[in-house]
Amino acid sequence: MISPPIIIYRIGNWFFRNKMILISKLITWVNRFLFSAYIPSSAQLGRNFKVGYWGLGVVIHSSAVIGNDCLVAQNTTIGRKHGDEKVPVIGNNVYIATGSVVFGEITIGDDVVIGANSLVNRSIPSNSVAYGNPARVRGKFPRKEC
Repeated sequence: MISPPIIIYRIGNWFFRNKMILISKLITWVNRFLFSAYIPSSAQLGRNFKVGYWGLGVVIHSSAVIGNDCLVAQNTTIGRKHGDEKVPVIGNNVYIATGSVVFGEITIGDDVVIGANSLVNRSIPSNSVAYGNPARVRGKFPRKEC
């Protein structure tokens, strides 16, 4: 089921893509006030993107790019490091657990799990499990073949 903050984001993103910037910004702020989630209409969120607990405390940078089938848990920040010009690019099938911070000019590969309360300031390769402060790759993503 799609959560209300994502429905509101998708509506705002449609306005953003159709060059109705002011309306898209207003919709972003509606999301902010209703759900305590800052999910800007200008961010690029892939198909089947989900947030935990209706996005409570989620902050996503306006230039963020997040792939398909991703889940971002509550109280998570995805943003830019001071002095950097770019923000994280997150691949497909990524789970970012509660309380994590992902920032800087980094890339998170496909099929990645980031553990709770992790600070991710370096790129994480595909098929990895990473956690800690700072986050380090601690293992392989457990894939089950059908």
